Amino acid sequence: MTDRPVVDDVLASATAVRIGGAAHHGAAAPLRVVDPSTGASFAEVGTGDHDQAVLALESAATALPTWARTVPANRSAALRAIADDIEALAAQPDWPALITRETGKRLAESAAELALTVAYFRITADLLDAQREERLSAVPGITHRVSARPAGVAVVLTPWNFPVSIPARKIAPALAAGCPVLFKPSELSPLSSAVLAAVCERHLPDGVLGTVLGTPADVVDPWLAHPATGAMSFTGSTRVGRLVAAQAAARFLPTVLELGGCAPFIVLPDADPVAAAQTLLVAKYRNNGQSCIAANQVLVAREVAAEFVEAFVGATRAMVVGDPRDAATDLGPLAPAADPARMAGLVEEAVAKGASALRPEGALPGAGHYAAPTVLLDAPVDCRAMTEEIFGPVAPVHVYGRLSEALDLHYATGYGLAGYVCGTDLDEARAVAGQLRAGIVGVNTGTPNTPWVPFGGQGESGLGYEGGRPGLEAFQKFQSVACRPAER
Repeated sequence: MTDRPVVDDVLASATAVRIGGAAHHGAAAPLRVVDPSTGASFAEVGTGDHDQAVLALESAATALPTWARTVPANRSAALRAIADDIEALAAQPDWPALITRETGKRLAESAAELALTVAYFRITADLLDAQREERLSAVPGITHRVSARPAGVAVVLTPWNFPVSIPARKIAPALAAGCPVLFKPSELSPLSSAVLAAVCERHLPDGVLGTVLGTPADVVDPWLAHPATGAMSFTGSTRVGRLVAAQAAARFLPTVLELGGCAPFIVLPDADPVAAAQTLLVAKYRNNGQSCIAANQVLVAREVAAEFVEAFVGATRAMVVGDPRDAATDLGPLAPAADPARMAGLVEEAVAKGASALRPEGALPGAGHYAAPTVLLDAPVDCRAMTEEIFGPVAPVHVYGRLSEALDLHYATGYGLAGYVCGTDLDEARAVAGQLRAGIVGVNTGTPNTPWVPFGGQGESGLGYEGGRPGLEAFQKFQSVACRPAER
């Protein structure tokens, strides 16, 4: 394959509409794509209208019977070919640079996202190869055979913060299951996602993947209403998740919702305070704090609070905020233009209620969507930074005396996506992890997720699972056939 033309072709086409394996001129108003490091627009991208969304839907519905009948070995081979192409492209500078330009994440994080994307396709192929028809002899004289079937056309709705790996986490298992995919990327990072779509299209029959960026009324509504649609997977805010869940409920549509989070980061009394601070640096500031599993409530045992705070505040104050293309940068800009003001509002409210705000002393870059990493010491339990999803580089720290106090603060948020526990007694740390309402928990690690394991939210953080075997089964239905030998 030739690497550079894929990214170049997507940039030249200047559209987030791809139907039938080809780019289409956007019929709706073009969208300005902004570089958050400068605040300036660097591209205009075409978006789709209702008719183009319906065209993609019809193409997917037409492709469904053939793709569903494609033998699993051929589907897994297609996934591995996609992974190979992504890996080759990731070795070149163009795609990582584009991800950084759209999202503001550091180049190293963009490269890591593409490596994770490769893993999703390869691991999903492995999971599909391992899936077998199950045969049971539970009833005398009768054999039960349980087989997986494609759920139907899959609708995939994704956010901007991981514009390649989150779509891959959904598209790979949907394709593996035999489901054509209708993909709506984010308005903030459409080009990075369009490159993924273009790479996938190389290895899929026409119509098996359709990509349309447009308004929810034009795009999502017709997709969810169509009888060929058999599954929907959404990652985004809890507010929007409720809206799409209500639409899906009207058709009893199987749904995966990965929504907002307010992850607790619990430092136990026996924790190594310096090691815990280093773990929090990753869990809090990874991806500029723009991660749904980012640490939100920092809950520190009184016994180690002084050393922990000293280490974490010192490391935060030493962070370099700047151009995400500069290797010396620790924290880049926030993608949404309004987010620096939103961060400032969270800090101001907490300070007004008694918190102390500590941040690096250097000035922020003059242009772009920058926010300083900020530690809120003695964060009041009722401030919004402690009770809502922050989704940015603000870390509220609360010192607790009893573990039950920390757990109560965690439960009170209603969220249940991720959590973190730091401690030297692993049995005790695992026991605390088991008490968290969280789909995934990192014990002494700030990066708990991997494509091999299921990942999903509880409570206000959604329902269903991505990753692992459950992530594949989210796009499948199961048929049980009971057979008794015919009498002669």
